[in-house]
Amino acid sequence: MFETNEYFDGKVKSIAFTGQSRSATVGVMAAGEYVFNTTEKEKMTVVSGEMSIKLSADNAPTKYLAGQSFEVAANSAFDVSIASDCAYLCEYG
Repeated sequence: MFETNEYFDGKVKSIAFTGQSRSATVGVMAAGEYVFNTTEKEKMTVVSGEMSIKLSADNAPTKYLAGQSFEVAANSAFDVSIASDCAYLCEYG
């Protein structure tokens, strides 16, 4: 079954699902600045738009465009800067 999530006063929304091999969320982010914390490893793929990401181990942010992915370690945090609305896929585990 699906579960909907809403964060940052509704500026980030997603739908979570559990597939045969792993769990994932698909969602959208409005323009803005966000900090996300992880409990397990995540693979984020930009579906539409672009994201500027600063992982906790990095000194500077990296820009990711539609079709590009990045991984986030478990039990860490990452900063997200969105210049214009975008869509993403997040796979867990």
